[in-house]
Amino acid sequence: MKHVRVSAKFAGLFVVAGLLALAGCTKVASPGEGAAAAGGSALQGVLQRGTLRVGDCLTFAPFGFYNKDGQPDGYDVDLARELAKEMGVKLEIVNTTSANRIPNLQTDKVDVVFCNFTRNLERAKEIAFTTPYVVASEALLVKKSSGIKSVKDMSGRTIATVKGSTNGDEVRALNIPVKIQEYDSSQAAILAVKQGQADAMIEDNNFLAYQAKLDPDLAVTDEALVPLEYNAFGVKAGDQQWLNYLNLFLFNVNASKLNAQLYKKWFGVDPRYPLNPQF
Repeated sequence: MKHVRVSAKFAGLFVVAGLLALAGCTKVASPGEGAAAAGGSALQGVLQRGTLRVGDCLTFAPFGFYNKDGQPDGYDVDLARELAKEMGVKLEIVNTTSANRIPNLQTDKVDVVFCNFTRNLERAKEIAFTTPYVVASEALLVKKSSGIKSVKDMSGRTIATVKGSTNGDEVRALNIPVKIQEYDSSQAAILAVKQGQADAMIEDNNFLAYQAKLDPDLAVTDEALVPLEYNAFGVKAGDQQWLNYLNLFLFNVNASKLNAQLYKKWFGVDPRYPLNPQF
């Protein structure tokens, strides 16, 4: 009987030890792990909610803007509509700025961001990016009658830039004797070219292609003045399932040529650069 009592005592200790071991192996979600740790992938969240919340910059036509009826429209908005359609959910466009793209993802105010979002290593420390869906560089917007074909034709001429942008520094780095004239906005710089106050404007080639589409007297030089920038969808870090789904969506819209069709619809030309560069 004594032997049995001793065994029962040790058995109880083994049970307690086992419970402590299990507790030690249980992962406790930290506050910074967000919805993915607490409630699964954003993919399930969208499907259960029945609404896809897309952060989009609605002040940068033709990527995103408000149309004459006051509704979101543009290249990014069309892609968002296609994604919502594929998922079988409603679409909610959340007007977003460059400054709050990352905070809105981190605080779960949006499920994904389409907002002229260039992939880079600094941003990748905080969020995740899909594969690219559009590529850009810098080029010149000129009047067709100017005879300017490239930045090499700009010696002794005037280039319009926007105050606060890096475009002026990019022009200086080209070591070409040009005059740089700064303007308060992109529209003011474009007007300067139209009115002959500047010979060219330097800006994102996608944006310039749209401007040339609006005005047949304008043209965009066929060159890349800075390294290519690959824009992608931004998602919250750590949600691999959502990232996989979005990457497959982009694969499908690219393979079907739908993305190229939407690009030509909004920019008036075929995509200038391949999404998958050859190294």
